[in-house]
Amino acid sequence: MASSSKKRNEMVNEAEEEEELEHFDDFTLASSWERFISEIEAVCRQWLASGPKNLLEKGAVPLGEPKNLYKVKSELKYAMKNYCMEYYFEISNAGKVVDWNCTSHDLQLSFGVKEFMVIAPQSASGVILDSPEASKLLSAVAIAFSNCSSLWPAFVPVHDPSRKAYIGIQSMGTVFTRRFEADLIASQVPVKLMHLEGLYELFVSKFAFSSSDLSTHLFRVHFTMKLTYKTLPYDDDNELQKSDSEITESGVDTVSDSRNKLQWDDDCPWSEWYTAEDPVKAFELIAMWEEKTVESSMEMAELENASIHEAQKWFIVPEFSSYLLSSNCYFSTYFDGLFVLIIFTFFFTRQRIDGPPEFNNDAILLCSMGDHMGNMVGFASQLRLLIDALAMSLEVQFMEDFVSVETSGSDKLKSSAVIPPPTVLDRVLKDLCHAGPGLISPQGGHKSSRTIKGAPLENLFAQFCLHSLWFGDCNIRAIAVLWIEFIREVRWCWEECQPLPRMPTNGTLDLSTCLVNQKLHMLAICIDKKRQQLDSQQDGNNSDSLSVEADDLVKEGLSDPSRAKERLVEESDSTSTSDGFHKSGTTIHRYSSTPQYDVTSANLESSNHKRRGSAGVVESMMLLNSHNYMHAPFTQDPPIMTEDMHEERLHAVEVLGDSFSFSAQLEKDILSSDMSAFKAANPDAVFEDFIRWHSPKDWEDDDSCTSSSSTVETGELKKKWPPRGRLSERMSDSGNSWRKIWNDAPPLPVSEQKPLMDPNREGEKILHYLETVPPHQLLEQMVCTAFRAAADTLNQTSFGGLKHMTTKMDQLYLTLASVLRPLQANKLPGDIEIIEDIRRLCVVFEHVEKLIMVAASLHRKFLQAPHLAQAIFVDFYDFYVGDWFVQEVKKRQEVRVKERDVITNMFVQPSANQSWRKVLSMGNLLNGHEPILREIVFSLRDRVDSSYHAPRNSWSHEQEIETHRMYICGTSNDLRVALSVTSCD
Repeated sequence: MASSSKKRNEMVNEAEEEEELEHFDDFTLASSWERFISEIEAVCRQWLASGPKNLLEKGAVPLGEPKNLYKVKSELKYAMKNYCMEYYFEISNAGKVVDWNCTSHDLQLSFGVKEFMVIAPQSASGVILDSPEASKLLSAVAIAFSNCSSLWPAFVPVHDPSRKAYIGIQSMGTVFTRRFEADLIASQVPVKLMHLEGLYELFVSKFAFSSSDLSTHLFRVHFTMKLTYKTLPYDDDNELQKSDSEITESGVDTVSDSRNKLQWDDDCPWSEWYTAEDPVKAFELIAMWEEKTVESSMEMAELENASIHEAQKWFIVPEFSSYLLSSNCYFSTYFDGLFVLIIFTFFFTRQRIDGPPEFNNDAILLCSMGDHMGNMVGFASQLRLLIDALAMSLEVQFMEDFVSVETSGSDKLKSSAVIPPPTVLDRVLKDLCHAGPGLISPQGGHKSSRTIKGAPLENLFAQFCLHSLWFGDCNIRAIAVLWIEFIREVRWCWEECQPLPRMPTNGTLDLSTCLVNQKLHMLAICIDKKRQQLDSQQDGNNSDSLSVEADDLVKEGLSDPSRAKERLVEESDSTSTSDGFHKSGTTIHRYSSTPQYDVTSANLESSNHKRRGSAGVVESMMLLNSHNYMHAPFTQDPPIMTEDMHEERLHAVEVLGDSFSFSAQLEKDILSSDMSAFKAANPDAVFEDFIRWHSPKDWEDDDSCTSSSSTVETGELKKKWPPRGRLSERMSDSGNSWRKIWNDAPPLPVSEQKPLMDPNREGEKILHYLETVPPHQLLEQMVCTAFRAAADTLNQTSFGGLKHMTTKMDQLYLTLASVLRPLQANKLPGDIEIIEDIRRLCVVFEHVEKLIMVAASLHRKFLQAPHLAQAIFVDFYDFYVGDWFVQEVKKRQEVRVKERDVITNMFVQPSANQSWRKVLSMGNLLNGHEPILREIVFSLRDRVDSSYHAPRNSWSHEQEIETHRMYICGTSNDLRVALSVTSCD
């Protein structure tokens, strides 16, 4: 038994010895940490071999800011953890390491490097919270970089992500190594470190008392600084507090008036309808000091108290409102002089400032335009509501049906549509109808405004449409109520013979406007003629005194023909028609209701007939059968006709089938009236005299027969008489219709003639049309007029002549005319998709509205510095109409020396409520404003002699290197410090 147990023990010992031999450590195999280093080295070698250009082709990711920086990344695994290694590089390595003028990466600015690598764990925080792990990871990267001879600096994020803390290392290729460390003081910053003097001493403490081999006895510290200031944004509460203090001693509160005066857009044309939020919320001013040498803390104290105007460079950065960044995706293209909608989607395309607009036909973005309307309240938002009302107008036949209780669907309308109270209605009608007659200037609007078939901005119907946009919520019921009351006011003006407000009472109808505007214009003329008829009846008893006045007028014309000529209109060439009728070659202003008087010819030797209805002497003409001067008669105005009346004439021509006879009959009354008036003004005249005055082209002068002509002297004038010539061939025909009309026309002045147009009948017809116009036809004209009036209102904005904005307004008018053309042709009932097209048009209008507000805001802020307004707007325009994936505009504009006072005046002295601190903690004040951000770079440089350890191709004799560098960034609330130290290992 003893022997068996002994054998058993020997077998166990042998098994243990064999087991020990099987588990020995083989140091020829790589450990997991070494394999991790090898993987880092392999990736690094691959990136080094590829180079920046090849890395771009392989998918390097560009960073938004700075634009010249790219990155590639690779994922690694070590000890059950995943790590991400990112390599940041630039295409161009030109320029300084620290350059305030360009936008740099945070690590580039903190440590003064260009290309670098960051390795971090793939976790939620992305940082390493364990210090030993961070040191081990950084050591692995340093070994890998050393193996592949890489000089890239490597960084590892540590601590909490909000601290932006890093540690890093870089091999300088010699015996020198740079170490990096950055951290943030987020709690209370020591008072000493709030000032430049304390920050300077903090930097000096890093080397002044250390046992470094580098020479530190000369504290020649290199210093550069950048300060950022920000203007106070518009604050409603502060403005209200300011207004509260402006209460008069009598106790009258003037808050509302004061607030209205404080709005930024009070003098803008749209301020009559709405107040917009200022698109430019604030400005950041960046002041930069170039590098200088500082040898003591006293110099830093002096610099803290120095004026900001001593900074070598100023830059300004605008801060735009957030509502500008919504819904900036639409496209427009140019085709045959007109804008054509591409897939019902609109975008603005980039344009050159020094050349014609260029259009990118490939930049088509498919999106639902109905989902991209912004939240801004303006013309675009209200126009969209008006289009909704247009869609509902197809449901009924009369506008009264939207107000009537018995109308089908009325409950649905009442539940979703609100009518403003009577007080609001009265205020709108008072604003519309209590203004005098309007004098419309044809040059007042945009050159392309007439291409939109609406109404001029100053006219009554255009103002009605603009009021409709803001009446209630612009629903169909509110519009119906306003229209019905509006027509009642128009009828009152007609019945009381009161001038129609905001409408001209003379001139010809503009057929390029909408039909409602034509009707209102014609009604204003009818009211004026009706009132003249009433006045002439009342003044009939005073004809004797007026006859004396008229006689004086004739005598004045005979004694001084040049003055009489001023009362006539310049002659124009006549245009002949195929039927033998010929329009007047001399256009005389026609008076249809002015009383005419019988006056005796001043030349009693030649005529004893009474002359009636003379408007004055025609200086250059004498009658054929007498030595008297020719007199131009007062003639009736031709009948004015609106567009639908012209269409009725054409329809009648088609029905009769003989356009020649019908046209002649229509013009016969006008021609007969002119002949009667001419006979009354020239009793001795013959048919040939009328032709010489009315149609000069039908009178052929015969200059060869002037030898037998006698000379008639009248004052200083000498005229040859009788005039030699003959009628044209068509007028000399025996069957000419003009001669027949001349023979039948009695000599009657216009006061005794039958009016060519009956103002009473035409006025009632116009009112009947306005009272019974179908809702969809009214809303179609309202939409066109509202778009045109809104565009004309925006076009009146003063924006300093910005070329981009001028071009964009031209594009807008062409786009509006193209999209609204189906409404002008009355195609809506048969094509409902037109409404969807117009809804998309609101998106285009909204973008132009935002752009013009930005231009107006910049123009008002930089009246004395238009160069800055131009540069800032062009930068914003390129962002807004270019890459809509960029979410902010941070491009800064350099401020010239002569423009610095303009920027300084923008920083008004803050009040106690506007100041964030009662006691300012930092220096370098600008009109009482302390910097919102201060960035400083301290650096110490030393010379390194060439040695055995320093390669000659890398370090020259007595080459200067940066031994210490400190980047400080912060405010009085926080302070971030980044330190890099070069040491000799």
